[in-house]
Amino acid sequence: MAKHIVIDPITRIEGHLRIEAVIDDNNTIVDAFSSSTMFRGIETILKGRDPRDCGLLAMRICGVCTVTHYQRSIEAVEHAFGITIPKNARIVRNLMQGALFLHDHLVHFYHLHSLDWIDITSALNADPQKAAAEAKKWASALGETPWTDSATEFANVQERVRTFVNQGRLGIFGNGYWGNKSYKLTPEQNLIGITHYLQALDLQRNVSKMIAIFGGKDPHPQSIVVGGVTCVDDIKSSARRALFKDLHLEFRRFIKQAYLPDIYMISSAYADEARAGVGAGLKNFLVYGGFRLDDNPMYNGEMLFPGGLVLNGDLSSAIDFDPSKVTEDVTHAWYSGSSNLHPYDGVTEPNYTGFGRKENGIAYLDTAGKYSWIKSPLYDDTRVEVGPLARMAVGMARGDALISDYVTKFLTNSGLPTEALFSSVGRTAARAIETELLADVMVDWIDELSANVASGDIKTTTPFDFNRVSQNARGYGIEEAPRGALGHWVRIQNGKVANYQAVVPSTWNAAPRDYKERKGAYEESLIGLKVSDPDQPLEILRTVHSFDPCIA
Repeated sequence: MAKHIVIDPITRIEGHLRIEAVIDDNNTIVDAFSSSTMFRGIETILKGRDPRDCGLLAMRICGVCTVTHYQRSIEAVEHAFGITIPKNARIVRNLMQGALFLHDHLVHFYHLHSLDWIDITSALNADPQKAAAEAKKWASALGETPWTDSATEFANVQERVRTFVNQGRLGIFGNGYWGNKSYKLTPEQNLIGITHYLQALDLQRNVSKMIAIFGGKDPHPQSIVVGGVTCVDDIKSSARRALFKDLHLEFRRFIKQAYLPDIYMISSAYADEARAGVGAGLKNFLVYGGFRLDDNPMYNGEMLFPGGLVLNGDLSSAIDFDPSKVTEDVTHAWYSGSSNLHPYDGVTEPNYTGFGRKENGIAYLDTAGKYSWIKSPLYDDTRVEVGPLARMAVGMARGDALISDYVTKFLTNSGLPTEALFSSVGRTAARAIETELLADVMVDWIDELSANVASGDIKTTTPFDFNRVSQNARGYGIEEAPRGALGHWVRIQNGKVANYQAVVPSTWNAAPRDYKERKGAYEESLIGLKVSDPDQPLEILRTVHSFDPCIA
């Protein structure tokens, strides 16, 4: 007899997410539904405002991805006004956005996702000497010195955790599924993971400092304006640039000596799931393109992450991305209005119809009707996944040499086939691959900024006549955010915002079914998933968290 599992809220994410799953007698998921239970409505707040103010308000969509919403909103207005920003502004925006990626990926893995793989209580049974040897083994395999190889340090962390557990006040860890049969790491590997978890809490502050150097503060930086950036003195200061680089290099060292070895360790322990494609989902991948590498007019130049569409996991080719093919469907979303509207014409009018049936005191989603505050985006009438895995897949399909090199290195060192990328393990690994790639490239961007300033170029903004360009204009800011393809669309009339729509990465991934009853990325990824204990659905959390949900 089919059984319903409800997880509400999904914790260790930004925002409010509910997952309902139906499992058969073999504890295999046969149906799944993803629901955002929080209304946003930022778009309606922006109507009627001066478009130059949009960025400062739109970045409040999320308290984590502030930089990327800030930039996309500003770029939507710049695109509408036909503005090309100066080189210094482009590089600084890339550095701030790059720092956000590094911060987001590290915090996601260790503090939001790692406990789906790491059993904290198992670490209490570890031998610290063996843990030190294990850490050295995984780092050495990558040609690195381990971030931590001291048995004393591992013993100190173990004692810290033991004291915490013995007090009986586990706090945020109190409802963890510790001891679940689907955990596969050894006690020593779990001790390594929780040690790096605690160290990453301290180190992530480095990246906030990096963003603040050029942004003024973090979160919610203030230095990006329509036409460029305002941090002139920081760009000109060799000391400020050097501080940014020093902070970055230390962070990059942690990535190479802790984060990547941990990913290889997990990929080895869960290799069977990776090879079996557990959590694969749609295998349709969309990328808008990310990080402009030249000073051509917007969307006409080279990008670090090339845009495109990969269908059915076929990495032999990619289809060119066309912004006009993005639409949103509201059939199963708590909104009024027509379906399949382009974001330029999108409407954000709430139409909450409530939940469905009640059984044993539990209200279930009305899955035949509307059941989520997230719309269902479509690309050319196709359901797609966005995010780091999509960027790696499209990059490989495009034959991008840099992306292909980093992905191939991971596959070679891990011993996994390419198809293993299409899994929860592969999705998690893709994020780490991207983190290393970006951390390496950012060193060149810092040097590029210094060289440009040394040449005498200190221009940071492009002037424009607001009254002339703002009477009747429309534009979009589309690029890659840490979690995937992010777009802001704006229509401007008589100097004011006439309409505004944002289609964010988790809108693509966490969406409900569409007008053809096709599942969203989260929903599809759960189908066929085996749950070892329905009362502890850790496998559901592991797969959903692999997307890095953000419903803020």
